[in-house]
This record gives sequence, structure tokens and C-alpha cells, in this order.
Amino acid sequence: MARAAQIKALIKSHYDNDHTRFDTLSLQLAAHEAMIGNNALALEVKQLVDMAKKHRMPDIKVKNNTLANSTIEDILLCSKPSLRIDDIILQDDNKKKIFKILNEYNNQEKIKKYGLNYRRKILLAGYPGTGKTMTASIIASALHLPLYTIQIDKTITKFMGETSAKLRQIFKMIEMQKGVYFFDEFDSIGTDRGKDNEVGEIRRVLNSFLQFLENDCSDSLIIAATNNISLLDKALFRRFDDILYYDLPTQSEIVQLLALRLQAFKVKFSLKKMAELALGLNHADIAKSCDNAIKETIIHDEKSISKNTLIENLNSVNESYRKMKDL
Repeated sequence: MARAAQIKALIKSHYDNDHTRFDTLSLQLAAHEAMIGNNALALEVKQLVDMAKKHRMPDIKVKNNTLANSTIEDILLCSKPSLRIDDIILQDDNKKKIFKILNEYNNQEKIKKYGLNYRRKILLAGYPGTGKTMTASIIASALHLPLYTIQIDKTITKFMGETSAKLRQIFKMIEMQKGVYFFDEFDSIGTDRGKDNEVGEIRRVLNSFLQFLENDCSDSLIIAATNNISLLDKALFRRFDDILYYDLPTQSEIVQLLALRLQAFKVKFSLKKMAELALGLNHADIAKSCDNAIKETIIHDEKSISKNTLIENLNSVNESYRKMKDL
């Protein structure tokens, strides 16, 4: 077994965020275990280290005084989603497009032989809460790739040139570490350069993004999402390989969503009639209403969802929207 000094050094390197030292100490432990005959344990430790190195974000520093202490980890959130396409209710057209994205990625070598590129730069546009973020998660999960979500609020700054420098960081990461990179609230970057109220810095940021996107030839997938496609600069559209449009769910889609969210409990009411009450709400609001109804069912040790409880939760969301419109 490892000596006390090795264990303390290993723990310290972890809390100091010293990845290199942590890896070295771990491999030393693996070597020690192999020497005393614990080959299976040694191999398992080595595999864990190799896997961690493969998915770890490289520490990329910016050659700019204002960003000297900034790393890519300050800008990106890394996750390993496990969602499936059956976990989301999508319009048929969007579902077909997602399958095409996945199919082309899995057959990229065949496509490249003919001098063509597979779909890997995707724009998602439509109402909030209609499945854009979940789509990015589903694609990452299906392709067994990490999902890197770009924190737009930490990317855009007031300092001249700093935002473009951070974008350069992100695209360097896209090139170095294969994954799915998700730019949410993309209109913060991609606003139309012709808008009268846009300052010069935002225009320079957009120009930088267009250039980075145009020149990107990595193996990563880039997904951007916007709630208002009319705000985007028209020059962006030709840089994307496909655009998926998201709308509020139809009544039949709401029925499917209700059935999906409530499937673990007995339902003694008409989902079709319940869907009529939910018309005009987005997928996220309906899912949240179902979850709140489920929690009340669990708390009261009931086996079936109460119709009135679900109605109350749906009406609560509708009432919130009415109050917002009155403000």
C-alpha cells in the first residue's frame, strides 16, 4: 500500500489543482503496486490517469496583460451528458436533422474521401425553453464527446480587444480538445453589424468570431443557440452547416411530453384535454409543471398524479406570464 507521505502529497496536489504532480504521483503509486504484484490495481490506476489526461482541458494562457492570469477553465463549463434523443420531444424536422448530424459524424471518413465536410457547425434558433440546450447535450451524449458550454457573460468584457482574445482562447481549445462546444445566447456575439445601436467593439468581436468560425477545421462540433434569430448578422448563416428552428410545442407534442414526464405514475385523466391548458407554454415550463406535480404526489405518498395538482401548476406558469406582460 502507499506510504503516508505519498498519500498526503497526492491529496495536496489535488487541492492545489496541480494536475501534472497529481498524475506523476498516481503513476508512481501504480508502479509501486505493480512491483509488489498488484498488477490489476496498477493497470486500473494507469487507465484512470490516461482517461483523465484525455478529457482534461489544457491550461491555455492569453498573451495579453489584462488576461495574464486567465485560463480557458474560467470560460468553459465541461460536462458529460447522458441524455438520449428519446428524452426530448422534438419536431420531426429537427429530429431528422439531428440524426443526419450524428450519421455524418459517424461516417466522416467516407465523406472526407470525396472532399466534403460533415455537418459540424450548427445553429439552433427559436423560443426559450424549447429544447436547444438539450439538443446540444443529446448530440454530445450520442457521440460520446464532452460538452463544453461557453459562458458568454465571462467572454464579453468592456475592455478593448479582450473579448476577441478570449474567443481566440476558445477556438484554440476547440482545435486542441475534441468535443461539442455550445455557445448559448449567441446573439450577444452575433448581433447584426448594421444595427445603429451597436458599438464598434461588438462589431470587432463579431468580425473576429466570423473569422475564427470560417477558419476552424477541427474535429469538434460547434453549436450556437439564439432565442432571436432576427438579431443575428446575415453573414453568420453561410458559416453554419445546418440551422434547426424551434417552436412552441403543438397540442400533440404536449401530449407526448406529458406522457414522457408522467410515465412513472398512474394518470387517470385525459392528457389531450390537459394539453389544451398547456398550449402557449414552452417545453421547459410544461416539464417543470409536471415535475412540481410529481413532487407533491411523492410527498403525499400517492401513486397517481392528481389532475387538480397538475392544473394548478400549469395555471401558475400561465399566471406568471400574464403578470409579466402587465409590467
